[in-house]
Amino acid sequence: MPAATASGANATPNGNTKSRDHNQGNQDKKYTVEQKAAVIRVRRCSATAFYEILGLEKSCSDAEVKKAYRKLSLLTHPDKNGYEGADEAFKLVSRAFQVLSDAEKKQKYDRYGGDPDNRFNPSSAPSASPFGGFARSPGGGRGPMFEDEISPEELFNRFFGGGGMGGGPFGGFDTGPQFVFNLGGGPGFRVHQFGGGRPRRRPQEANGNSERAPQSAMSVLSNLLPLLILFVLPLLSSIFSSSAPSGPSIRFDTPEPPYTMHRTTPNLRVDYFLNPAEVEDYSNRNFRDLDRKAEHSYVTNLQYDCQLEMRTRNRMMDDAQGSQAPSTAAPNGDERSEGVSTAQSPQTSSPPVPDHKEPTTPKIKISNSTASSRAPENSFARLGVKPSPGDTGNNVAPSTGMNRLTGKQLAPEQRRPSSTAGENLHEWEDKVLRGIFRIILNPSTNADGHGHHLYNVPSVRADLEEQGQPIRLSTSVLDQAILEVSSASGNIVPLKYLLRCWKRVIGQWKHFKSHKAEESKLDILKEAKRLCMSYCIFAITMPEMFGREQTDSSPLIPHLLVDPEDDEGICHDFLTEAVSRFAEDDTIEPALVKAVEDLSRELAKKTMNDDYKPYVLALRHLVRYPPLVKAISHSSIFVPLSTSAADLEATTLLGPFFAISPLQADITTQYFSSPKTRDRAFITNSQQALRMTLTTHQHDLLDIVNHIVKSDKSARDRMLDWFATCVNKNHKRRALQVDKKLVSSDGFMINMAVCLDQLCEPFMDATFSKVDRIDVEYLRRQPRIDIKDETKLNMDQHAAEKFYGEPVEGTNNFISEVFFLTLAAHHYGTEATNQTMSQLEKDLKRMEKHIEEIQLDRHKWINNPAQLNMFDTAVKKYKDQIDKGISYKYAVQGVLLDEQMQARSIQFVRYVAVWLLRLVSRTQFPKQPLRLPLDSDPSNFFGALPEYFLEAVVGAYRFVMRNMRWTVSSTQSDELIILCITFLRNSEKIKNPYLKAGLVTILFTGIWPGLNRPKGVLGDLLMGLPIATEHLLHALMKFYIEVENTGAHTQFYDKFNIRFEIFQIIKCIWDNRIYRENLDRESKANVDFFVRFVNLLLNDVTFVLDESLTAFQQIHNLSQELQNPQHIEPTARQEKEEALSAAKGKAKSYMQLTNETVAMLKLFTEALADAFTMPEIVQRLADMLDYNLDALVGPKSSELKVEDPQEYDFQPKALLSEILDVYLNLRNKESFILAVARDGRSYKPANFQKATAIFQVRAKGLKSPQELQAWTELGKKFQKAKEADDQAEEDLGEVPEEFLDPLVYTLMTDPVILPTSKTTMDRSTIRSHLLSDPNDPFNRSPLRIEDVIPDTALKAQIEAFKAEKRGASLARANIMDTTPG
Repeated sequence: MPAATASGANATPNGNTKSRDHNQGNQDKKYTVEQKAAVIRVRRCSATAFYEILGLEKSCSDAEVKKAYRKLSLLTHPDKNGYEGADEAFKLVSRAFQVLSDAEKKQKYDRYGGDPDNRFNPSSAPSASPFGGFARSPGGGRGPMFEDEISPEELFNRFFGGGGMGGGPFGGFDTGPQFVFNLGGGPGFRVHQFGGGRPRRRPQEANGNSERAPQSAMSVLSNLLPLLILFVLPLLSSIFSSSAPSGPSIRFDTPEPPYTMHRTTPNLRVDYFLNPAEVEDYSNRNFRDLDRKAEHSYVTNLQYDCQLEMRTRNRMMDDAQGSQAPSTAAPNGDERSEGVSTAQSPQTSSPPVPDHKEPTTPKIKISNSTASSRAPENSFARLGVKPSPGDTGNNVAPSTGMNRLTGKQLAPEQRRPSSTAGENLHEWEDKVLRGIFRIILNPSTNADGHGHHLYNVPSVRADLEEQGQPIRLSTSVLDQAILEVSSASGNIVPLKYLLRCWKRVIGQWKHFKSHKAEESKLDILKEAKRLCMSYCIFAITMPEMFGREQTDSSPLIPHLLVDPEDDEGICHDFLTEAVSRFAEDDTIEPALVKAVEDLSRELAKKTMNDDYKPYVLALRHLVRYPPLVKAISHSSIFVPLSTSAADLEATTLLGPFFAISPLQADITTQYFSSPKTRDRAFITNSQQALRMTLTTHQHDLLDIVNHIVKSDKSARDRMLDWFATCVNKNHKRRALQVDKKLVSSDGFMINMAVCLDQLCEPFMDATFSKVDRIDVEYLRRQPRIDIKDETKLNMDQHAAEKFYGEPVEGTNNFISEVFFLTLAAHHYGTEATNQTMSQLEKDLKRMEKHIEEIQLDRHKWINNPAQLNMFDTAVKKYKDQIDKGISYKYAVQGVLLDEQMQARSIQFVRYVAVWLLRLVSRTQFPKQPLRLPLDSDPSNFFGALPEYFLEAVVGAYRFVMRNMRWTVSSTQSDELIILCITFLRNSEKIKNPYLKAGLVTILFTGIWPGLNRPKGVLGDLLMGLPIATEHLLHALMKFYIEVENTGAHTQFYDKFNIRFEIFQIIKCIWDNRIYRENLDRESKANVDFFVRFVNLLLNDVTFVLDESLTAFQQIHNLSQELQNPQHIEPTARQEKEEALSAAKGKAKSYMQLTNETVAMLKLFTEALADAFTMPEIVQRLADMLDYNLDALVGPKSSELKVEDPQEYDFQPKALLSEILDVYLNLRNKESFILAVARDGRSYKPANFQKATAIFQVRAKGLKSPQELQAWTELGKKFQKAKEADDQAEEDLGEVPEEFLDPLVYTLMTDPVILPTSKTTMDRSTIRSHLLSDPNDPFNRSPLRIEDVIPDTALKAQIEAFKAEKRGASLARANIMDTTPG
C-alpha cells in the first residue's frame, strides 16, 4: 500500500484533488484482530446508541464509563489502528464518552434519547454524526453558529495552527483565527470552535493552482486581533496591576506538603491544592476569588505549555529528519548545543556564546517534573489529548526548500534532507549522517539554521584528504568521527551528546523502515545505530576512553531521571537495544544494574517531601525488560544476607522505594501542623490528600513488583525472597515494647502488605474456587516465612519443633508462597501498626496528664527569670513531642482508613477464614456445611499453625468493624460468623483466651446499630443463619465460663469486659424464639454445663451489685463530710477528696456492668427457671436477691442518694424493677420460695411491702397492677414458708453434730464421702463448692463430683432422725388439740 501523504491524498504524478481517494492517514498501520473487531462492532451501532457503543448497561457507574472509554479509545484510535473505519469508530466512542461522562447530558439522554446537544431540533431524528451536537445558524448565515465537537487530535491542530489558515466553511475565503475554549475539565472534555477554518481541508491541486492571493495587512491584522486580545491583554493587566502580593500559592494535579488543602473550582471543575496556613483567615468571598484565579492560572499555563510542546515537537521532528531549517528555540532554556553541560546559543558564523536567559514565567506547580532539561510535557496528555502525528508544525516545504512564512528560498545546507532525483546514495549518506550526529567537515560554520551547534572533525577531514577520498561523511569514517567529537575538550558530555544522536538515528531508522526505503539506506542507518549504541555503552562503562574520569555514581542516573522521550532520556529503543547485547557484551548488564543500585541509594536519602517520583518512574520503566529484571534481581543488594530490620529500607535495592510514605519523619508534621488547633474538617482533608499521594505511589510499587514477578522464575523467586526477608527480620514489631530503632518503619511495612494484598487478588474469587491451591504442607517444605519462634494455636514449642522437623517432599506453588507471605505481612505490618497506634494513644494521654501536673509547679520559679526560662523551654520541648505524636497518629489514621486498602484486606482475610475452616473441619467448606461440634483431628495440623494466622483475621475484622463498618457487606459476612461460632463452640482448638475474646469482639462490634441497620452488619445474619441459631448461645455461654481464668494478671478485669460484650450479643438475639427453645432443650440435656454457667452469673451479679452500691454509699458519705471543708484538716481533706474521686470512678466502672448483668439474670431466670432452682444454686440466688433488695429499699437505702446519678448511669428504680422481675420469674418454684424464707440474714417481709409502696407512689408505670398483685402474693408465700420452716426447725430440736454439713452447718439430705479426705458432706454443698474450686476443701486434692461416695448408712440415720422428730411433733400436736370432735 502506498504511503499516505501529510494531506491524506494519494499523490500520483498527474493526480489532482478530483482524481485522488481521500485517506484517513492510517492505511500503512497494522491492526490486530481485537482492533478490527472493535471497529466493526462500534460502527454497527447507531450514532446515538451511546451505551451500546461503550458496551455498558444503563445502570453503569461513572468509573465504568471511564474504564470502557479508556479501553475502546486505545483500540480504535487511528494512530494505533490501521483498519478501515477506525477514524469513524474513534469518533463514535469519543462522543459516547462525552455524553455519558457528563451527568447533566447523561440524564437528558436517559430521559429523552437522542443526542442531548441537538438543542435546536430536539424532536427530529438524531444526527448521523457523533459530533453533530450543535445546529447551524438559522437562515443560512455566514458560518456555523457553533462548530461541531471535535476529536482531541483536531483540537491540537486547530489550537496551534494545524490547518487554521485553510479555507473557511464556505471554501472561498479565510474566516480568521480560531478560538478554542475548554468547557469542562477531565477526560473527554468538550471543546468548541468559534470562527476559523474547518478542521480538515480538501487536498490542494498538485500543480499548486489553488494558491490563494496574499492577504492585505488589514486582513492579517484583523485575523490576528483575537489572538492579540487573548495573549496581550493578560500581559498588560499584569503590568498595570498592583504590586501587592497576589495571594496564596496554588498547586495542581497532586497534593504535596504543605499543599494539602483540596478545592475544586465551580465552573471548570479544576482540582487544586493550597497551603492551609496561607488561607486560615479566608472568607467565602476570598475563596470564590481564589477559585477564579486558579481557573485563570490553569488555562494560561495550559496555553503556555502547549506552545512549548508544539515547538519542542517541531524541533524533534526536524532533528529526526535531519532538518536544518531555522526555528526559534523553545522558551524553556533547552540546550541548543549537543551534549554541552551549560546552555549555549551558537550563532551561524561565530563561536558559541552564552545564551541569554528567557523571561521568567510565573511558576504554577502543575507536575512533579524534576529536570530542567526534560522536554515540556504535553499539557493535555492527562486529559486524553495527543498531537496529530502528521502535524509537525514545520514551516519549510520539503520539496521546494521554500519557507512558507517568508516565501524565501533556503540555502542548501538549511533545507530538510530529501531524496532528490539527482542525489546519489553517497550524498544521501553524508547528508543523513551529518544531520544525525551534527558533524561538519567544513570548518566555515559551527551551527545550522536552527542554531544547533555543529561539531568540526578536522582529523577525519585530514584523513580523507590524505587518502584522496571525497570530503563527506560515511559509515566507514563515522566511528572515528564520533570518537573525535566525544573526546573533544571543553564542556561536552559524551553520553549526553550520544543519547541525543541516538534519538535522531532511531527516528530516522523508524521513518525509513516504515516507508520501506531501499535496503542500502537501511543498512547505512543500521550501522549508524549500531555505532551510536556502542559508543553510548563506552561512555557508560569506559569514560576514560573519551578522556573522562570514572565517577562513583553511574553516568546513567541523570538520564534515567528524565522522561524517556526527552532528548537526553533513556528511551524504550535504547534499552531494547542494550538488553539485546547482553550476550555479546558482558559490560552492559553490570552497568545497567549499577545504575539501578545507584538510583536506589540516591532515593534512600529522600522522603515523600522530596522529588522522589522520577526515581520510581525510572524503575517502572526499567523493569519492563525481562533480561534486565533478571539481572537486577541478582544484584548483591537485592536480598543482602546480613541486613538488619532497620536497614532494610536503606540498603536493599527495593527498600528505598517501599520506604516512601507519608509516615516518614517530618512528613506528618507537614500534613498536620499544629494538630491541637485543627478542626475535624482540616484533619479529614489532610488525610484525604495524604491517601491520594500514597495510593498513587502504591500503584507504582505494585506495577514494579508485578513486572518482576512475571518476567522470569528466578526473578520471581528473588522477589519472594525479598518479601520473606522483610517479614522474617521484623518479628520484633509484635513485641510488647517495640524499639523503633531496631525494626522497619510502619510506612515501609504497610506498603509491602498492600502490595502483597494486590498480588493475591487474582486467585481470590468470590466462590473460593482456588482455595484448595493453598497447600498447608508448604509450612513443612522449607517455607520462606520463619514460624519457628511463633506461638502456635494449640501446640507447645517442643511438639511444634517435632512436627515441623519432619520435612515433606514436593514443590511449593506461587499461590501458596504469596498467601503465607501476605499473612505474615498483615501480622508484622498493618496489625503491628494498629498495635502501635493503640499504645501511642495511651502514651499521649499519659504525657498530656504529666504536662498538666508539671505546669502546676510553674509558680515556684516565677521570681527567678533564669530558672523560669529553663522551665518554659523544657515544657515547650515536651509539648512539641506531644504535637509530633498527635500528627503521627492522624497520619497513621489517614493511611489505615483507606477504604480501598481495607476492602482488599477484608477480601484477603475472608479467604484466610475459609481456608482455616476447611483445615480444621477437614471438609470442602463452603461447598459442604460444617457440623458442630467438630471431631478431633489426629494430625492436629490446625493446632500447629502460628497463632497469627487466626489473629490476622480477627485483627482485620475488628479494626474494620470499629472504624469502617460500612465497608463490610452482609453477603461477605457468613464466613466470618461461622468462623467465630466454630472456634467459640470448639474453644479447645485454641489455647489463647484473648484470641477467642477477639472473636466475641467481632460479633459485638458487628451488632452495633448504624447505617440504617438497627442490629448492625451482623445482627440480621445472626437472627437467621442456621448454624447461629443452633450453636451461638451455647458457644457464648461456654466462653463465659472459660474466661473466668485467663491466666493473665489482669484476668479479673478482663473477664468483666468480655462478659459485657457477651451480654450485648445475647440481648441482640434473645427476641428470636428459636434461640430460647434450643437453649431450654440443651439445659435439660447438659445439666452440669448450665449449673456452672448459672453459678458464675450469680457470682458476677453479687460482686458488681455489691461494688456498685458500696461505691454509692461512699460517694454519699464523703460528699456529706466535705460540705463543710473548713472543719477538716488540709491533709485529711485531701485524702477524702482523693477517696471521693476513686469512689466515683469505681461507680462509673461497675454500674454499667451491673445493669447488664442484672438484665441477663432476668432473661435467663425467665427462660431457665429450673436451672436456677437446683439445690446447689437456689440458696445463693435467694440470699443475693434478698441482700440487694434490702440495700435498695431498706434502712440504708438513703445512703445511695448521690448528686447527678445519671453521671454514673445509676437508675435505682429501674434496677429495683429488674430485681423484682427475677423474683417473679421464679415465684412458682417451691425450692426458691423455701430458700428465700430460710435466708436468715437479709430476708425481711417489710422490704417487700416497701417495694410495693415505691412502685405505687414514686415509680408509677414501671410495674403493672397485675405485676404488683403477683408481687404482693409472692410476699405472702415467703411469710408462710418462713413460718413453716421455723416450725420444722423447732420440731427437729437439737440436731446431732454428725448430721450437719461441716461447711454450712445445715442438716444434710444427701450425705456423700469425699474420697481423699474421707469427710462427709451434703451433695449440694460439695457440688456448689466445685463450681468455683475443683479441689477437696479439706486437703486441696483434685476432686470431681463423680468421685464422691454416697453415704447411704448416714442418710438412713438422718431420715430416721427426721421421721422420729416429725412423729413426736405430730403427737404433741394431737395432745394439744383438745377441741371437741
